[in-house]
Order: sequence, then structure tokens, then C-alpha cells
Amino acid sequence: MIPALTAATGAPRVAAIEYPLSRPMGMVGDAAGQAAVLRATLAALAAADSYGAVIDLPFQWPEPRGKAMGPLPEEPPIAALCKRKPWLFLKLLSGKIPVPESA
Repeated sequence: MIPALTAATGAPRVAAIEYPLSRPMGMVGDAAGQAAVLRATLAALAAADSYGAVIDLPFQWPEPRGKAMGPLPEEPPIAALCKRKPWLFLKLLSGKIPVPESA
């Protein structure tokens, strides 16, 4: 989401996209758009020919920035789980994705 910052961390390749920080894969509910971003990201990273390459993906956010930064239509499941069980947030920060017991 912030290519210069990501590259500065030593990432071997960076696929950059100018989408709002809260929505790196695209609009909520747009499965086709999200799949297109994923395919383009994988293709760009596979084609990168040098360490530290930054590849700009060819996508534009389809609505005004102010609208994009508004509230999500529904709470993401991981946020709901961490609200119910706040101790799982530390697990998430450590890189271990918490899952509900029923999953």
C-alpha cells in the first residue's frame, strides 16, 4: 500500500496499488475485481527481474477517496472475533491467525 516504505524494509519485490489502506484487494463484495488484483499481483511478482523491484499495478479505485475511507458495510470476521476475545489480538500480531473454535 505504501511502496517506498515496503521497499525500505528489504522486501525482495513489491507490487504497488493505489487503493485505500483498508482495502488493498478492492471493494467489499467485488470478487471479480479482487481476483483480478490477485492475478495481476502474482504475475507482476513472478515477472520481477531484480531484487527490490517495485511494480505498479494498473488499477484505479472506482469511487471518490472520501467515500472509500468511510465505514465498511459490515465488520470483518477477524475484527468481530478479536472484539469478542481481545486476547486473540496478540496472537494475530504475532503472525498466528486466530480462528473461531467452530472453524
